[in-house]
Amino acid sequence: MDLLVSGWNLKQFSIPVSPSPPHVPPASPFPATITCGCSFYKSRGSAHKVSSPFRTYPLARISNKSSSPLVIHSRKKNTKSEPPLEPTLVEEVSIDDEDEQLLFDDFEDDESMMDDDDDFFEDEYAENDTELYAGDGAGGGGISLAGTWWDKEALLLAEDVRQSFGGDLGIYAFKTLSNSSIQVRVERLTNKSGSPRMEDIEAFSVSYRAKLDEAELARSVAENITLEVSSPGVERVVRIPEDLDRFKDRSLYVKYVTEIADSGKLSEADGVFRLVSFDMETKCCTWGLADVRINREKAGKGRPLSKKQREWRLETTFDSLRLVRLYPEA
Repeated sequence: MDLLVSGWNLKQFSIPVSPSPPHVPPASPFPATITCGCSFYKSRGSAHKVSSPFRTYPLARISNKSSSPLVIHSRKKNTKSEPPLEPTLVEEVSIDDEDEQLLFDDFEDDESMMDDDDDFFEDEYAENDTELYAGDGAGGGGISLAGTWWDKEALLLAEDVRQSFGGDLGIYAFKTLSNSSIQVRVERLTNKSGSPRMEDIEAFSVSYRAKLDEAELARSVAENITLEVSSPGVERVVRIPEDLDRFKDRSLYVKYVTEIADSGKLSEADGVFRLVSFDMETKCCTWGLADVRINREKAGKGRPLSKKQREWRLETTFDSLRLVRLYPEA
C-alpha cells in the first residue's frame, strides 16, 4: 500500500519540462556539395553490378580536355580478416574558420588557373608527345618487360586470356613493373576504332586476375601482383605499318623528320594529316592535309580547305615517322 501511495505522489508532483528548441546548425561557409556514385553493368539482363561510390567535395569546374583511357584496377583480396577498430570518443572533426578559408583559397587558385590559361593543357599534351613512343608498352602500344623472373610467365597468361575471347579482343600494350605491377591495354578487333567496351575491359580483368591467382599458388609468378587493365585511349598510337590500313580513313597526328637539302641535317616537323596511300614494298607513305579545324583555320576563319591545301602532298618513309597517333576531331 505504501508503494502505491508513493508512486501516486511522484506522478502528482512531477513538473512538466518544455522541450528544447531544435538545434539549427550554422550555415556552412562552403559552397554547395554533391555526392554521386557510378555503376557499371556487366551486360544487359545480368544481375552482376560493380558499384563505385564517390566522395563529397565542393563543386568546382573541371576541364573537359581529358582523353584518359578507361581503367580498371585489380588487386588480390586479402584472405586475413582485420580486427575491428576500437570505437573512439571523437566521432567528428570540425575545421576552424582559418582552415576553411585556406581551402577556399586553394579552390579559387585552381579555378583561376583553368580559366586564365588554356595553354596549360596544350603544353601538357606536348610534353606527353615527347614521352610517348611506339612500343613503350603503354600509350604507344607494344610489349615492355621489366626483366623480373615472373614477367614472361605473366605475358603468356595474358595471351591465354586473349585467345579465350575468340579473336574479339587483342592486347594493344603490355607492361610489367619491378614493383609487382602489370599494366595491360586491350583493344576490340571487331570494330574499326579498336575501342573496347567497359564490359570487355572488366571481363578481361576478371579472367586475367583469376589466372594470376592460380599462378601465384603455383609459385610461378610473384605474390600480390597489382593489375591495371585499360583501353588504348582516344589518342592511341598507330603502329607502322601494321595499323596503316586500319586507320587510313582517320585524321592522324604525324611527327616526322626530313633532310635539309643544303646541310644534310635532319629537321623534325609535324602536322595533322590523312593517309592517301602507302606501299609495303617501297615502305613509303603519301599524306594529305586532314579536313580538321586546325588546318582549315590557316585558310581563314570559317573557311573550308583551299584548293592548294587539298592538293598538298607529303612523301615519307616508314623510318622517318617518329610518331603517328589518332587525332580526336571533337
